Amino acid sequence: MEHAHENAGHHTHGHIAPLSMYYAVFGALMVGTAITVAVAYVDLGFVNTAVALGIAVTKATLVILYFMHVRWASRLTWVVIVGSLFWLILMFVIAMTDYLSRGWMGVPGR
Repeated sequence: MEHAHENAGHHTHGHIAPLSMYYAVFGALMVGTAITVAVAYVDLGFVNTAVALGIAVTKATLVILYFMHVRWASRLTWVVIVGSLFWLILMFVIAMTDYLSRGWMGVPGR
């Protein structure tokens, strides 16, 4: 029974990341921001939105993984995140099917 309450007064802490990692991620986010601004001045045609979204997703992933410490989180946290991303993608797909099919029926009275 002595071992059962051995850690009762101790608090366990999560992963402690070095400051250099935070500086590196911050630098990557600043580079991503500079690339976003630079790309805004270049006309890439229909690819503009895809490039901007790609940069935004990359930056959001860095923030989630490192600043929110998800990289070192439990499996339950990962399950919640993957489930949330699944539902977000599902909602975008449903919205896009509505948006892309709006012109199929035509306008009544014309």
